[in-house]
Amino acid sequence: MSDDEILVDARGHRCPVPTLRLRRALEAARPGARVRLLADDPLARIDVPHFAGGIGAEILEQGAEGALLTFLIAKPA
Repeated sequence: MSDDEILVDARGHRCPVPTLRLRRALEAARPGARVRLLADDPLARIDVPHFAGGIGAEILEQGAEGALLTFLIAKPA
């Protein structure tokens, strides 16, 4: 994780909480900011890309390591 990323740790929470926390972080962030979301709810695989597409955000990275899902999202400029 780089210093200019905003970290949202939503591990242990079920949907829609990870997406809601991501939305709040993006609303508070400056345009072009990058937000890294950590989640362990399998539904985040579906919810996060759907949410990001709906607001015009770009998913820069998406990964999984065991049950941990990670997403790096760029806020639209």
